[in-house]
Amino acid sequence: MKRVDHVKSSRKFIADEKHIEFHDKRLWGLRTSRDQAAHGIEEWEELRTLASGIKEHTLTHLADYLEEFERNATNNGAIVHWAADAKEHNRIVHEILNGHNAKTLVKSKSMLTEECEMREYLEARGIAVIETDLGEQIQQLDEEMPSHIVVPAVHKLASDVADVFSKTIGTDPNNHDVYYLAEAQRKATRPLILNADAGMTGCNFAVAETGGITVCTNEGNADLSANVPPQHIASIGIEKLIPKLEHLGVFIRLLSRSALGSPITQYTSHFRGPQKGAEMHFVLVDNGRSERLAMDDFWYSLKCIRCGACMNTCPVYRRSSGLSYGGVYSGPIGAIINPTYDLKKYSALPFASTMNGSCTNVCPVRINIHEQIYKWRQIIAEKHELPFVKKEAMKVAGKVLSEPKLYRAAIKTANGAVSTLPRAFLYNPFNAWGKQREVPDAPEQTFRDWYLKKREAN
Repeated sequence: MKRVDHVKSSRKFIADEKHIEFHDKRLWGLRTSRDQAAHGIEEWEELRTLASGIKEHTLTHLADYLEEFERNATNNGAIVHWAADAKEHNRIVHEILNGHNAKTLVKSKSMLTEECEMREYLEARGIAVIETDLGEQIQQLDEEMPSHIVVPAVHKLASDVADVFSKTIGTDPNNHDVYYLAEAQRKATRPLILNADAGMTGCNFAVAETGGITVCTNEGNADLSANVPPQHIASIGIEKLIPKLEHLGVFIRLLSRSALGSPITQYTSHFRGPQKGAEMHFVLVDNGRSERLAMDDFWYSLKCIRCGACMNTCPVYRRSSGLSYGGVYSGPIGAIINPTYDLKKYSALPFASTMNGSCTNVCPVRINIHEQIYKWRQIIAEKHELPFVKKEAMKVAGKVLSEPKLYRAAIKTANGAVSTLPRAFLYNPFNAWGKQREVPDAPEQTFRDWYLKKREAN
């Protein structure tokens, strides 16, 4: 398995100043909108604590709530399936579609189906899968993974979308107007929805008490995908369970405010049973979640409600884009989720962080994200998965930082070297830090020298 090289993957994006400037500004705008929305609710911090507690209770009693959900969903007329992993999820969905001779599937946004690589699986078996979410469809047509949990194509400029659409749905390549592009996508997608054999949605919350699910969108495409075709399939990660309907209000108040800074999504849709003459299938998927639940340090990540707030605030994500993380989940949450699936492949991701803690501060369910990132770094070092250069550099740093006299000597030597060494010596392929930065001028004296001088004067 090839390792993900986050630094290497981000270079192309970083090199394009227009893209990185837009990406950074757009996501920071979502972060500031989130702050304004949060400050508008006096009990915001209490809501976060309550949501975290509900999730913790649910996860520690998950088996019971899953059985309750299955029982109530079945009583409502839904057909419940259980999938241990991605392979089983895809097989179940294919069997449902095959059983109705379905050749086209329209679907709303679902990170779980991306995680399972379902689209590729079904297309290889002759079933056309159409993403109806605008951002997801842009990524599908451009043959890329989503780069963000909430806004999948946020790394693209309008001109990029115009180029993709001109090649795939026949729009004017020179018309970059966002309203024109969105309307063109709607006109191209609507007939596909009307003529689809089956529809699929993801699931934001599954309520054990009612056996129903809630899907939050801003385009209404989930409602169309679920209600227009005769079959509705919902892919549900087992961590999406909450115990009671009354708990739903807590999470709905937090979700959109954390994601976009809006009080609620345009469509908050509730599905409990099939329409007359139709079928509703709920596929409950594990795919490593039970294994993560057993991890003492990392089970808290199962609280995640996929709002993307940690991504919007992360300075590394904002300047490198989600595609550089090499997995379905990117940003801070991806740095702790992806290694649970494949530690060797994703061993670089926990180091794609400044450890500033902003991700933890904005998380609506109080996941200790930066602490988990730090813990992964420890595990990666213990399992000898660090790159050779980083490992040797850390040994030297550890030696220097553990001996005060050596540290002070190194500081004075480095300060002198920075001002006297030629640029070619400082800025070379071995100095990754210097590829995007200038080494700052050294101060005339160290803090310790300043402190000793002041103490002597007094």
